[in-house]
Amino acid sequence: MTRRPTLDAMLSASAADFNAGKLFARIRSRGLTWVLAVAVVLLQYPLWLGEGGWLKVRERAMGIDTQQSLNKRLLARNTGLLAEVDDLKQGRDAIEERARNELGMIAPDEWFVRVVPTHSVQQGK
Repeated sequence: MTRRPTLDAMLSASAADFNAGKLFARIRSRGLTWVLAVAVVLLQYPLWLGEGGWLKVRERAMGIDTQQSLNKRLLARNTGLLAEVDDLKQGRDAIEERARNELGMIAPDEWFVRVVPTHSVQQGK
């Protein structure tokens, strides 16, 4: 009978070791899962939120589109100004037109006649 308790003790000890082994394997498996999940999150962070991440690239692409549209408008304005400068350099007609319209000047052999609409005279303007 002395053998019996020892055998029961050995069986219960081996069962406890077996359960402990299962427990450690389970913890190790879950731990590995968590480590891999954390690694995936850490690898995804620079892709989404880092300096060269997707959000920054999208923001900069929108800035580039805005700047390109501004550049197109400014290029059209500059082209018009260059045409006007060339016109002013080439002929007197553009200079005379500007002097008449903007400065109210007249040539020595011209008469200046101002026509005032009647509705502005009646209103006192």
